[in-house]
Amino acid sequence: METMTGRERIMTALRNKQPDRIPATPDISTMIPMRLTGKPFWEIEVNQDPDLTFAYINAAKYFGIDAWLYNGDIQIKQKSEVWVEKKIVKKEADRWEIRSVYHTPDGDMTQTMISPIDNSATMVEKLVKNFKEDFNKLKHLFSDVVSYDASVYGQLKKEMGEQGMICIWCSVPGFPYYNNFFEGNLEAVTYAYYDYPDLFEELVYLHDRRTMQELEIAIDAGAESVLTGGSGSITMQSPEIWRKLALPTIKKITKRCKEAGIISGIHSCGKERYLVETCANETDLNYVNPLEIPVMGDCNLAECKEKFGRKLALMGNLHTTEVMLYGSVTDVRRESLKAIRDAGKNGGFVLSTGDQCGRDTPDENIFEMVKVAKEFGAYPLDTDKIECEIKRLEKLSS
Repeated sequence: METMTGRERIMTALRNKQPDRIPATPDISTMIPMRLTGKPFWEIEVNQDPDLTFAYINAAKYFGIDAWLYNGDIQIKQKSEVWVEKKIVKKEADRWEIRSVYHTPDGDMTQTMISPIDNSATMVEKLVKNFKEDFNKLKHLFSDVVSYDASVYGQLKKEMGEQGMICIWCSVPGFPYYNNFFEGNLEAVTYAYYDYPDLFEELVYLHDRRTMQELEIAIDAGAESVLTGGSGSITMQSPEIWRKLALPTIKKITKRCKEAGIISGIHSCGKERYLVETCANETDLNYVNPLEIPVMGDCNLAECKEKFGRKLALMGNLHTTEVMLYGSVTDVRRESLKAIRDAGKNGGFVLSTGDQCGRDTPDENIFEMVKVAKEFGAYPLDTDKIECEIKRLEKLSS
C-alpha cells in the first residue's frame, strides 16, 4: 500500500532514506515529452509552445512516474547588459535554422542552431570563435546576478503538485560546460585551456562566483533540490582536470545545500565511477545519477551500493538503448528487478535509466518500469519474490 506521494517518495529516497516503495523515474527529460505533444519539435525548443519543463510534467503524469524535473527555472537579471536577438533565418519542411546574436558591451557573438521536426536541436555554430579575442565578450555571460524572478518556478511547482520534485540547475566549471560555447567543440576548449591558462582561470573564477550567486537565489526562492555536475564530467575531461576545475565548486554547492537543508544531486552521464567515489568521500552530496553501465559508462550498481550506499543515494541505471529502446517489456521487467535487487535494500535508491531514453522508446516499456516498482518495490523488499521472478524471466529469455 502506497503511503507517500511521488514528491515525498523520490525526495525521501534521494535523501538516502527509505520511502514507502522504490520510486520509478526513467529519464525522459527531453525527446519523449516533445514527442508526446504531437507537435514539431521546434514548437517546443524554439517557440516554447509548450515550454519543455511543462511538457515534461505532462509526460510524467501520463506515465505515472515519480517525477524528477532537472531544469526548473528561476529567471535572473545580471549586471552586464546582454541582449539576445533571435531570428529564424530558414524554414524548411523538416527543419528550421535559427540564428542568435548576443549583443554584449564589448561586441557581438553569434550562434546558429538547427531544429529538426522530430529530433532535438543541434548547435552548428557556437559563440566563441577565438578564445583570446572573444574573452571580454564571453565574460559578460558570467556577470554578477543583481535580481531574480521566481514566478515561472512558482508555476512549475503548482503544475507539478505532488507528482514529483523540481531541481534547480547550478552548473560547474569544466570542459563539458564550456563545450557549449566554443566553435571547434572540445578540441577548441582543450587548446584554450593549455594556450591561455590565465584567461581560462579567470573564466573558471567568474563561473564559480556566478554559480554560487545562483545557488543563493535558489535557496531564497524556496528550492527543494539543486542539481549540478554535467554530462560527460569524466568522459569529456580527465579526472585530474575535473578535480581541478569542477570539484571545488561542487564542494561549495553541496556544503551550502546541506546547511540550507535542501537536496543536492549530480548528473554525469558516461564515465562516473571516479566521480562517485570522490563525491562520497570529499563532498556533502546527497545523490548521483545516472550511473551508466559499460560501455556507455563504467558503473556497476551493486558495487556502488555496497561501497558508497551509506553516503550517497543512487539513481539508475537501465540501458537506454539495449533495454528501454530495443528491449521487450520482459527485458525491462527483468532488468528493473535486477536493479532493485542490486541497489534497493534499505532505501536510498531510485529506479531509473541511463542518460535520457530515446525518442522512440516504446511507451509500454516505460509503463512496465513503473509497474515493477509498484509490484516489487515496497519496503521491506521481498528479496525471495524478486529472485524468483528474475529466474522465471531469465528462463523465458533463454
